[in-house]
Amino acid sequence: MAVQQNKVSKSRRNMRRAHDALVAANPNECPNCGELKRPHHVCGACGHYDDREVVAQADEIELDEDAA
Repeated sequence: MAVQQNKVSKSRRNMRRAHDALVAANPNECPNCGELKRPHHVCGACGHYDDREVVAQADEIELDEDAA
């Protein structure tokens, strides 16, 4: 197991972690439905990508009250 030779100061530790921050998302507007979507991904609302339908959206599924 590794054992440090010298104490790592708070400053040096925090400088090492300077690049670990989370980056904000960069959503784009879907050209078909106008919903926000991730760039270069299929729209979750309408299933379109690059002006064509890639994923067919199913109609609402009705559940029996007994099953729920």
